[in-house]
Amino acid sequence: MKPKHMCAKAAGLACVSLLLSACGDINVRKYIPFGNDAPQERSRTPANATEYQCAAGKRFYVRTLEGGEAVWLILSEREVRLAKLGAGSRYSNGIAVLELTGSDATLSDGAAATYSACKTGGSEPPAAGK
Repeated sequence: MKPKHMCAKAAGLACVSLLLSACGDINVRKYIPFGNDAPQERSRTPANATEYQCAAGKRFYVRTLEGGEAVWLILSEREVRLAKLGAGSRYSNGIAVLELTGSDATLSDGAAATYSACKTGGSEPPAAGK
């Protein structure tokens, strides 16, 4: 008879604890070891590229290629390769012209768009050859 009595007590105790737990506010998320509720912000800058923020909220990215002899220009709508023009810091593909001066840049993309007053977004442009 004792084992039946013990089972009845255990079942009664389980019912009471379930009823009491319904009365309280339990935040299960704080006990889950992986993640939290805050979304993690991912960088929008492409790998090995420098972000330039321009007037009128425009922006583009530049990745140095071939030891500085070319750059990869990344715009929101397309990506193009620009070859170096002469000894300066001007790059072009015959339509778009990018001029880099320290942390400043100017981009003329044909007659369609001009990006002016562009500055790096906090990081220095990559050195030639990287």
